[in-house]
Amino acid sequence: MEEYLLVDGYNMIGAWPKLIKLADVGLEEARDELISTMADYQGYSGKKVILVFDAHQVPGRGRKLRLHGLDVRFTKEKETADECIERLVGELNRRTRRIYVATSDMTEQHVIFGRGALRISARELLIALRESDHEMHKKLKNEQKKVRNTFSSKIPLELRGEFEKWRRNRH
Repeated sequence: MEEYLLVDGYNMIGAWPKLIKLADVGLEEARDELISTMADYQGYSGKKVILVFDAHQVPGRGRKLRLHGLDVRFTKEKETADECIERLVGELNRRTRRIYVATSDMTEQHVIFGRGALRISARELLIALRESDHEMHKKLKNEQKKVRNTFSSKIPLELRGEFEKWRRNRH
């Protein structure tokens, strides 16, 4: 079963300590960090992530971007991120997929739950990201231990034996 994770971008920026600090420097920096983090999570988890940012007070028709393999959406004029997420849940739900929505907005959690999506708070998503990051580093470390990329591992066994003989005769 295909899994989707819809993320209310500004909700995460307002809830995660690292992103709050970055937003103090500039909102664009916080958005970029969130996009990068969610792209990594998408790659590791296998869930298709759609990151939604409010632009309801910005004139225009909204934007859909593909950044780092991630689907990023800025809502159209007079549309909130919540409304966009609710619409996406309805569209995706018709295709029998498991859908998660990450937001700490309690009203939004109730609405999307009523539409068949599973809810995740900003805190729960941050914990999941930290766990997946830890697992990924642990897995990479184990892989590095298993495969030693040494010079001798690239040389045929017979030739290794010859080199060893030379080495012993020189010392």
